[in-house]
Amino acid sequence: MVQGLGAELVMGNTRTRVFHTPGHTPESICLVVTDLRRGPEPWFVLTGDTLLSGAVGRPDLPGQERKNAATLYDSIQPKLLTLLETLEIYSAHFGGSACGAGLSGKPSSTLGFEKRYNPLLSMDRETFIEALSVSMPKPADLERVVRFNRGEESRRCRA
Repeated sequence: MVQGLGAELVMGNTRTRVFHTPGHTPESICLVVTDLRRGPEPWFVLTGDTLLSGAVGRPDLPGQERKNAATLYDSIQPKLLTLLETLEIYSAHFGGSACGAGLSGKPSSTLGFEKRYNPLLSMDRETFIEALSVSMPKPADLERVVRFNRGEESRRCRA
């Protein structure tokens, strides 16, 4: 069994396995989707902000970037990189987003392509942590997004 494997959601011919993949945020998850009409093997994975085309999610936005980078490495290596290389990857962001450095402009990829060409995925743990601990400019609206995600912004709008 893969560490961090959560529930399997069954929706007709579709099976979705939930992986807890903290690092970008403590709540991050990835969804591995299988369509039984296509075959028994997983078809694609929704990686959110964990694994991006050409990059990985930023560990610095919630603070404690070194600790979060280590957690992100521990999420990616044993959970995602052990999946089939033919899996299509759909992440939450691609080129032009402030959520990662070195993002590809391509909105999707495959796990095999990323394992071969994403330099972060071939790094050992300490090198990965160092690479992700460099200072990146914060998005201009970060504080507003954090307030909104905590429900503070929406409460203020109702008041």
